Formats: sequence, structure tokens, C-alpha cells
Amino acid sequence: MATTSRSATAGNSSSNAALNSPVTERASEAAHHAVDSVAEKAATAEDTLRKTAASSKATIDKKQEELKMQMQGSYERSKQFAQENPLAAAGIAFAAGMLVSALLRRGN
Repeated sequence: MATTSRSATAGNSSSNAALNSPVTERASEAAHHAVDSVAEKAATAEDTLRKTAASSKATIDKKQEELKMQMQGSYERSKQFAQENPLAAAGIAFAAGMLVSALLRRGN
């Protein structure tokens, strides 16, 4: 048992010596500095991504609203045209249906 405690004590003193060596301290400081630097860059990148995502969402929402307004305007104009010219609207609808039908038959 005495041999075991002596070897354990010798192991502790050699590990303490390694922890106190200037090379180990410099390596440890360099590693900490590198980790801190990467963490800062990651935080900056995350912040930039969040801002870009928020800006993109705002742009998409704006474009979606503009498209919605254009669609409503087109619908209103089409509805007004159909009310003013019912025969022409029926003819256009018939021709469009024939065109779509012909295109679908060709595809098969």
C-alpha cells in the first residue's frame, strides 16, 4: 500500500508541475483566447443572420401585400369587364377552356 500512495503522490506532483509550467500556461491561455475569439465571431454571425432574416421577412411581407393588392385590382377589373361585356367574357372563357383542353390532350 505504501508503494501505491507514493506513486499517486509522485503522479500528483508531476501533474502539478505540468500545470505550473510556462508552456502549459501559454498553451492554455492561447486555447482560451481562441475559444473566446470564435465565440465572439459566432455571436456576431448569429446577430447578422437574425437581422438579415428579420429584414427578409419584412421585405417578403411587403411584396406579399403588394401582390395581394394587384390581384384584387385585377379581379375587380375582370369582374367589371364581365358585367359590362357578358357575351365577350363568355367567349373569352370558352376560348381559354378550349386552349387549356387542347394543351392537356397534347401532353398525354
